[in-house]
Formats: sequence, structure tokens, C-alpha cells
Amino acid sequence: MSSLIDELSRKARALPPEERIRLAEELLSSVQDSDEEIEAAWEEEIKRRLEEVESGTAKLIPAEEVFAEIRRLLK
Repeated sequence: MSSLIDELSRKARALPPEERIRLAEELLSSVQDSDEEIEAAWEEEIKRRLEEVESGTAKLIPAEEVFAEIRRLLK
């Protein structure tokens, strides 16, 4: 760890439990913003793929073929 992280960690551990919880929640929420962006991007990808399937432009492969190929690759 960097010296700044060591210092912050040491100071955070000195806080009362309820303040440590609050600090942890604030730190986690600062990271979760990017999780929301990722979730939105996946939702768009799912919509795009569904539209391709419904329009007939997606190349669909039967599960039996996919599993057969996986078994072949694993041998």
C-alpha cells in the first residue's frame, strides 16, 4: 500500500464503528457509479442482440452444435 493509503486506513480504523460504516458506504457508492454505467451498457447490448434475433439478422447456432464444439476443444 502507498503511504497515503496506509495513513488513511489507520485513521479510518480509529473512527467509531458508525463513522467507519458511513465512510465505507461513501467509498463504495463512489465506485458503484461505474457499475451503473456498465449495467446500462449491458442493457443496450441485450436490446441490440434481441433486435438482431427478432429481425432474423443474427446467426443462431443450435445448443447441440455449441456443446459438441466445446467437447471437441476440451479433448
